[in-house]
Amino acid sequence: MDEQFDDIEKTLWEQMGKLRVPEPSKDVKIRFHAMLDTFKAEEEAKKEGIFQILLERFKTLFAYKPAYNWAYAMILIVISSGAGYFIGKPNSEVAANSNEVKRLSSEVQDMKQMMMLSMLENPVATERLKAVSYTQELNNVDDQVIDALLTTLNFDQNENVRLVTLEALIQLAENPKVREGLVQSLLTQESPLMQVALADAMVKLQEKRSVKQFKELLRKENLNDAVKGKIEKTILVLS
Repeated sequence: MDEQFDDIEKTLWEQMGKLRVPEPSKDVKIRFHAMLDTFKAEEEAKKEGIFQILLERFKTLFAYKPAYNWAYAMILIVISSGAGYFIGKPNSEVAANSNEVKRLSSEVQDMKQMMMLSMLENPVATERLKAVSYTQELNNVDDQVIDALLTTLNFDQNENVRLVTLEALIQLAENPKVREGLVQSLLTQESPLMQVALADAMVKLQEKRSVKQFKELLRKENLNDAVKGKIEKTILVLS
């Protein structure tokens, strides 16, 4: 039975081998390339469609939404080149947005100042140190902040806090009230380290008005000998 089946299969393959293989038509290559070009065009169209969808979503993300005024204002504050945000908008809208940014920026500064003043009263010294460092983030330092810093300089129980406060006030020395406060602080300080640090500050600021306070300081009976020598040299430099 198996042999008979093998003979039939062999005969079938022999007959198939005798079949004439049709010649490919002349335009088969043309049709092939046409199909290939069509396939490529469809794939490109799909890519463009995806790109368009992504582009539209991107535009949606950055479309102006009144509910997110605060977020937009924060972005504009962080990136100083916010001018590009206003390109192509009517003057009235530009002015409104600009005023809104200024208002929000002012509110942020007020919040930082309130936080700083509150932290200066914290019983933990590290928190007061942080509070002093926040002065670098304030665009405008008003009299309230200056008074708080001078009070910290003169009366804070932690010497490190007073030293850091002195450095912060030196950065604000363009303000006449700060300079006057530093000069008057000379007679308030009892710590030799603070007295020497203030002497260095007066030389750095070339504050000649401090000479009078230094001379008065020299009259103190319990003045540290090293501090006395430092003050005498400081008077010579400033005189």
